[in-house]
Amino acid sequence: MKVLGLILSGSSGNKLEKLTKKRTSAAVPVFGKYRAIDFTLSNMVNSGINKVGVLTQYNPRSLMDHLGSGKEWNLDRKRGGMFILQPFLSSFNDSMFYEGTADAIFQNMTLLKRAEEDFVLIGSGDHIYNIDFKKLYKFHIRNGADITLITKEHKESYDIAEYGQIKVNKENKIIDIKEKIDEKISDKIFTGVYFINKALLMELLYSSPKDKRNDLLMDIIVPNLKRLRVYSYNFEGYWRNIKKSVKEYYDTNMDILNYEVRKELFYSGRKIYTKLKDFAPPKININAEVSNSFIADGCIINGIVKNSILSRGVIVKAGAVIENSIVLQDTIIEEGSHIKDIIIDKDVKIREGKTIESIKSNINIIEKGTVI
Repeated sequence: MKVLGLILSGSSGNKLEKLTKKRTSAAVPVFGKYRAIDFTLSNMVNSGINKVGVLTQYNPRSLMDHLGSGKEWNLDRKRGGMFILQPFLSSFNDSMFYEGTADAIFQNMTLLKRAEEDFVLIGSGDHIYNIDFKKLYKFHIRNGADITLITKEHKESYDIAEYGQIKVNKENKIIDIKEKIDEKISDKIFTGVYFINKALLMELLYSSPKDKRNDLLMDIIVPNLKRLRVYSYNFEGYWRNIKKSVKEYYDTNMDILNYEVRKELFYSGRKIYTKLKDFAPPKININAEVSNSFIADGCIINGIVKNSILSRGVIVKAGAVIENSIVLQDTIIEEGSHIKDIIIDKDVKIREGKTIESIKSNINIIEKGTVI
């Protein structure tokens, strides 16, 4: 299939609070050694898409450092490859800012014009899932669709007010879309993934007035819903949007301790690629105790770790206890400290004998570089 991939990665992700103070949500670490964007990017590559544009905006340094030339995803190539699409000034554009998803794509129309591909797949850089987009492509062709949106059956764990709701007829043709309302009107939510004919996308963007061309879903697709063939493709696998809240980020990371989730994300035959680093295997010393936890490369464990995720290079000294927590790269937990129900960002030092615990269900975050 000839498909151009676009990954929306400009979100500030402000609901992740301190985790996105110095990075965009697509660059937030997950599962010990991955970044959120690894999943959408790997899904595209595994599905045969070899030309991908990454639209960045907010705090992109960490994301660009992670992506580099795209070598880990085999996108450092002469034909196709990866394109970093940052806002820019020009004689046609006097603002270095994307006003929304549709405006971001419109400002990079040159990529679409020059692309040989017939279709465009638009995904988000902060979604965690493992999908074969070839099945989406076949569904789109079989139904003669103009646009296909990936949807999920609603679950109690999804906050309905945070998602668009989709109504469909018996043929899965979308008949109504409501964005982020408190009332539940459908069992389907929109995941933010679009599959669309390229020529149609360009036509819709060009024909929309500039001041009404911000959001791809609400400003471009919804006003044309009755005249276009817009279909719902229901994805039945594991899917999470980590930027919705700190709790969503915490729960998503903890899901990796569930074998069924781990099996689907990493043992399905579709590999999730990430930036490689030269860390030694984790070292768990004789007095350490580790149970139901994910320990990444470079960790040195001398204390007790229970139900937790430890990223690369974390050091847990003798007598320290970590429970139900997420500890990001190169953090040091000194002797006798007790950490419970906490997210600790990179390069933090918890000094000897400190006790830190979240209050009730409010997951606390310790900011990058903090010394306590």
